[in-house]
Amino acid sequence: MIRESTLDNGIRVVSESIDHVRSVTIGVWVRCGTRYEDGSTNGMSHFVEHMLFKGTRKRSAFDIASAIDSVGGVLNAFTGKELTSLYVKIPDYHLPMAIDLLADILQESVFDPQEIQREKSVVLQEIHMLEDTPDEQIHDFFEALFWDGHPLGLPVLGTKERVQEFSRESLTEFFSPRYCGENLVISAAGRLEHDALVQHVKASFSRIDRKARTAENTVPTIASRIGALEKDLEQVHVIIGTPAPSSVNPRRYAGFLMNAVLGGSMSSRLFQEIREKRGLAYAVQSYLTPYLDTGMLGIYVGTSDDKVREVVGVILDEMLRLANEPLTDRELRGAKELIKGNFLLSMESTDNHMTRLAKNEICFARQIPIEETVSAIDAVESRDVLQLAQELFNPGQISVAATGRVSEKDLTLSILHS
Repeated sequence: MIRESTLDNGIRVVSESIDHVRSVTIGVWVRCGTRYEDGSTNGMSHFVEHMLFKGTRKRSAFDIASAIDSVGGVLNAFTGKELTSLYVKIPDYHLPMAIDLLADILQESVFDPQEIQREKSVVLQEIHMLEDTPDEQIHDFFEALFWDGHPLGLPVLGTKERVQEFSRESLTEFFSPRYCGENLVISAAGRLEHDALVQHVKASFSRIDRKARTAENTVPTIASRIGALEKDLEQVHVIIGTPAPSSVNPRRYAGFLMNAVLGGSMSSRLFQEIREKRGLAYAVQSYLTPYLDTGMLGIYVGTSDDKVREVVGVILDEMLRLANEPLTDRELRGAKELIKGNFLLSMESTDNHMTRLAKNEICFARQIPIEETVSAIDAVESRDVLQLAQELFNPGQISVAATGRVSEKDLTLSILHS
C-alpha cells in the first residue's frame, strides 16, 4: 500500500508497505544537481553530498559510518544532473535510528574546514580517475558538446580548478537554500507503517526550513555538433546522440522500445551487427537519459581507430532504418517483454521501490501504479516507434563525439561518407 503525507515545513513523505520483506530502504531526495549550478558553483552539489558524511555536531564521520555498519545496513548517496539522494537500507526494526541519522546529517553537518580540505583531495582523485578512464570521460565530453553551454552539460564532479576554490562559506551558502522542505521528498519502502514513519520524520526533521530556493530551468537548444578529444589511446571511444522524450513525456514508452531494439540489449540490432556479425567492437550499447523537460538517446561504442568510419556508418544506417521501416511484430513483442520483464524484476528490491516512489512524486506529483506502466508499454504500436524515430533521427539534431587517435575532421568525414 502506498501512502503520502506533507509536513508543515513542506517535506513530502511517501511510503510503500511491503509486508513480506524484513528490510526498509529510506531516502532523502533533493532537487539539487548540475542543472541548478553555473560556472561558479559547478561541482558543489556533488561536493556537498560528500561533506554530509563528514561529521555533525554530535557524530564524527566514523560515528556515521559505524552506526549503519553495526546493524548490517547500507548508507550511500549519489548526485546527478537534477537530483541528489542520500539513502539507508536497514532491517525494519532499525528504521527510527536511520531516520535520526539522516536528519542529523541534513540538519547538523558542520562542514569542518579541515574536512573540506581533505575531501578536496578525494574529489580531485575522483576527477583524475575519470580522466584515466576514457570510456567514462567520453560521456562528460559528449554531454558538454550536446547540451552546448546549458547546465545539463556541466560535469557532476566539477572541474579541478573549481573544486580547489570551494570554501566553507561558499558550500554552506549553496547548501542552505536548497536543502529545505519544499525541495525535499522522503521516500521509504519495505516493512513499515506509514503513520509511524511520518511521526518519526516530523519529530526528527522539524528544524528544516520550509522555503527553498526556486529552481530556474531553461530548456536547452539542440543542434548537430561534432567534437574530438584527441588522446593516444588503443581504442577510439565514440558517442552518437540525439534528443529523446523527457521523463514525463507520454512518448517515453515508445522511446524505451526504440532503445531496446536499437542497442539496449544483447539481441539488439547494433550489438548483433557491430559485435556479433562484424566483430568491430567489444562494447556497444544505446541508452536513454531522461530529464524533467528534455532527454537524450546516446549510442556508445569503443573500437579501433581504423574501424571508426565503418562503425559510425553502421550506427547511422541503423538509425535511418528505424526512421524508415516499422518494427516487425516479432521485434515489437520482444522489446515489450524485455522492458516489462526488466521493470517487474527491478520491483523485487526495496531500493528500487523507494527510488520509484521518489521519482514519481518529483516528476508527476502522483504515484503511477505498476499496472499502468505495464499497460502503457503494451499500448505502444510499431507506428509510434517509427514516428518517434523519424522525429529524433534528424541530421540536424545528431551529435557525435569521440576520444582517442581521432580528429574532428575524421569524424566529419565518417559522417559524410555514411
